[in-house]
Amino acid sequence: MTALKQEIAATIAHEGPMSLEQYMGLCLGHPRYGYYMTRDPFGAAGDFVTAPEISQMFGELVGVWASEAWRMSGAPAPARLIELGPGRGTLMADMLRVARIAPEFLDAISVHLVETSPTLRNMQRQTLARAAKQATWSEHVSQTPPGPAFIVANEFFDALPVRHFVKTMSGWRERLVGLDAMGELVFGLSHASEPSLNVPAREGSIIEVGAIAQRIVGEIAARLVREGGAMLVIDYGYLETSIGDSLQAVSRHAYVDPLAEPGEADLTAHVDFAALARAAKAQGAKIMGPVTQSHFLLQLGIERRAQSLVKKASPEQAQSIADAFDRLVGTDDPRRHMGALFKVMAVTHPGMPDMPGFIV
Repeated sequence: MTALKQEIAATIAHEGPMSLEQYMGLCLGHPRYGYYMTRDPFGAAGDFVTAPEISQMFGELVGVWASEAWRMSGAPAPARLIELGPGRGTLMADMLRVARIAPEFLDAISVHLVETSPTLRNMQRQTLARAAKQATWSEHVSQTPPGPAFIVANEFFDALPVRHFVKTMSGWRERLVGLDAMGELVFGLSHASEPSLNVPAREGSIIEVGAIAQRIVGEIAARLVREGGAMLVIDYGYLETSIGDSLQAVSRHAYVDPLAEPGEADLTAHVDFAALARAAKAQGAKIMGPVTQSHFLLQLGIERRAQSLVKKASPEQAQSIADAFDRLVGTDDPRRHMGALFKVMAVTHPGMPDMPGFIV
């Protein structure tokens, strides 16, 4: 039994069952035992691979998009370039490298990374040690300096805790994490039903609510409306709010029981883009998309960028570039291709013109 599992079991024994949201928060962000606090989860040696680690093309195009968003916002100075959940810092490094072709943008921005993990902060500092701009770190986007902001959130919202509600004969009841007779973690249901939920559904159906993600998007949208800028959200998820459970736990590139080893596996849920859009619109922001990652990257010119890289590559490098291109924009197999599973959405100041990547 992991140390975190012992702590969670003791908490439940003393205080009673906890919500899935609280459980996920502890598994991912516990200051001593949380999954993201204690390790580098990325890459072949970790538990999953993200788009920036697959190819420099991804980060370069996101960087081009950010500089274009800045230009289309009227080229404000000073401005903030902010990344939420920056991983190893690879995406920001690629963005800042390509930003050298837009020196006015580079001169105008300050760079801010929102990261709670000490382990990942150290990796980000190493990755960005020779970047064109020095970065500062904070634990929440609200702690970044005010001003027009250009924010990137790649695979950030899927890692935020969610709540589950299960349809029963007596209404929608919240899914909780409790203990069985042997002291093992198990799922159960709250005694009381949730009066605010009246969605018609079959008994046993599950509604997944990302309240934390919606609150963060609402706060960012309010800032963008007030101070200007844009946020780019790239994540796996679905376009319309629907019934269903997408909670999954991944360890060493394989799915595992989310209750088995708290703190040792990545817990995620698919992003409800429609819910995020509603939260942003409620603050007066403009929404572009969501579109598929394939649509977004192809429209920004990833095919031309791949061809350019191939011209200077060895045969082995050329094959690697082709494989990366296929993985980023392919749509045939969601287990191998990211192009359809991943969606891209922009949240912007209401006066922002329609931007590249979202023209249908």
